[in-house]
Amino acid sequence: MSSVLDEMEAVEPAPELLSVIAGARSAFLLSLDVGTSGVRAALFDDRGNEIVGASNKTQRRVAAFSDLGVLDADAIAAQVIETIDELIASGIEAQSVRFIAISCFWHSLIGVDKNRRPTTPLLSWADTRAASSAAVLATQFDEYEVHSRTGCRFHASYWPAKLHWLKQEQTDVFENTHQWLGFSEYLCGQLFDTTSISVSMASATGLFDQRTCEWDSKFIQTLNIPEQSLPNIARANDWPPLSPEFTARWPALSQARLIDTIGDGAANNIGGGCCTKDRSALMVGTSGAMRVVYAGNPPDQLPSELWSYRADRSRVVVGGALSDGGGLYRWLTDLMCLDDDPEVENQLASIDADSHGLTILPFWSGERSTGWSAEARGAILGLTQQTKPVEIVRAAMEAVAYRFALIARALEGVTGTATIIATGNALRASRVWLQIMADVLGRPMNLVSVREASTRGAALLALETLGKIESIEKETVAIEEIVEPDMSQHQRYLKGLTRQTKTYETLIKH
Repeated sequence: MSSVLDEMEAVEPAPELLSVIAGARSAFLLSLDVGTSGVRAALFDDRGNEIVGASNKTQRRVAAFSDLGVLDADAIAAQVIETIDELIASGIEAQSVRFIAISCFWHSLIGVDKNRRPTTPLLSWADTRAASSAAVLATQFDEYEVHSRTGCRFHASYWPAKLHWLKQEQTDVFENTHQWLGFSEYLCGQLFDTTSISVSMASATGLFDQRTCEWDSKFIQTLNIPEQSLPNIARANDWPPLSPEFTARWPALSQARLIDTIGDGAANNIGGGCCTKDRSALMVGTSGAMRVVYAGNPPDQLPSELWSYRADRSRVVVGGALSDGGGLYRWLTDLMCLDDDPEVENQLASIDADSHGLTILPFWSGERSTGWSAEARGAILGLTQQTKPVEIVRAAMEAVAYRFALIARALEGVTGTATIIATGNALRASRVWLQIMADVLGRPMNLVSVREASTRGAALLALETLGKIESIEKETVAIEEIVEPDMSQHQRYLKGLTRQTKTYETLIKH
């Protein structure tokens, strides 16, 4: 079957929108980055430059989370609305805003009734209760074939396992649900009165055909999921305006239209200047991921360790994800009362590579790449009465780096050796962790100057769609610093990686 990239034609905006685009050469664009840890709103000019002083950021509230991996969709939506409220109230000039772009976290699932009210909580990628359903699906289908078509393994983070679990464990809820959405569609149902799903957001559900850019109807039917319960895939020029409620609430945005919603991982790559196969983004935030974005088709042979999604109809995103990254660091430092100690970074730096005698499996939130065991759990081996708290933290940082080394090996089969661009607040906050990454992978870490890559990435992709910039591939990003690997440390870390791998095979893949 021919790919969408081979067959697609340029889609012109609807005629009534052409005049809006033509008159927006100096207009601003509002870019929203909706993450599980917070929301950021920023204004951009029509060349992709963020307007100085025209941004607002709100951190996650505890109230947004009712349990690990289970979120309160209304609390997060309220936070998005409040973030925009505060941005507009700050006195910035927003009257010229004509377009909106959204970056949002992938893999969430929520059921709604006919009035779009929730029938379930918002289930995130971190909710691993569907692990048993993922195992059942693996016995019923050829996982290799499904993985190559949908880009997703059978795992608790994706929709097939979640829907199977809900159907088995919460039958009444499943039967009384009118439609299944991700958070981005739930949010857009409120702000724009549409629940259509973008190609990028649909591509990370596990129910999407990566080559046709449509729902995988045969797979969906076999799963006994009514296809009408899934949101419509948004058309290329489907740019909805704000709903009457929010047009009245935000007069400055009354003419604005939503251009696109993009998965936060893809937006992070684009904003960090990683839009070709020769540049991979290594991101550590609350979780972690290593990804490439490039124009073309999904890999003919997708390594089992990796997933494949889409940034848009013409670009794919290939990579691996870790459920534990900066969140594990925070948990450990909080638990051991190190979070307020300004000397922690110096203490971490004073510890030699793999000198602590510890082996850590960093699966506090289960495992995604590379083994896809949602039921995996964290382990700290080698503790003695002489082990210091800071050594445990250092060992955990090294352990996360080992998992990235495995993802990097798998990615090389798709891209060859690529330049690694380091992004994410957790890496920015710790020079020690940057050095550990470089030493473990044996590769330079290129730290880019962009600090809010996902917000910028969503803006750039929207501006390309509008014809305001030529292409996202030509939007360069300055390298702020290059952290070179110490190859003598690399050799020591190879032994640590081997030890972690053997422990993993014994405890997780026994």
